[in-house]
Order: sequence, then C-alpha cells, then structure tokens
Amino acid sequence: MKKAINIRLEESLLNDLDSYAQELDRSRTYLIEKAVTTYFDTLDEMISDKRIDEVKKGSVEVFSLEQVAQKLGLNNV
Repeated sequence: MKKAINIRLEESLLNDLDSYAQELDRSRTYLIEKAVTTYFDTLDEMISDKRIDEVKKGSVEVFSLEQVAQKLGLNNV
C-alpha cells in the first residue's frame, strides 16, 4: 500500500526531476521511489562503516558464533 508524503525540493532539483520524468515517460513518484531505493545501498554501507567503527573503538560488545550458540542453547544442534 502506498502512502502519500510531502517533501520540499529546490526548484532546480524539481525542474531536473520533471525533465527526467518527461524524457523517460515516467512519473515523479516513480523516479523518486527508484532514487530512494537505490540510495538504500549507500545507507547500508554508511551503517556498516559506523558499526565497524564502534567495534574498533570497543564501544560495543562482540560475540563469536560459538558464544551466541551457547547462549541460545544450540550447542547440540
């Protein structure tokens, strides 16, 4: 189910968006959905980098697979 949102864009960005939409015979919504979906890959990388930094700083606790299995009682599986 799609939900409507309101966003504010610089006029030049909106003009570019409209130009692409017209050239590709697609809607603004379609192009924005594709752009956001594509950007999720970048966000995933940013989160991964943040988590790696947290591990390196020692600000989070890291568990081995064996420790997790033991904690969950999965030793005999």
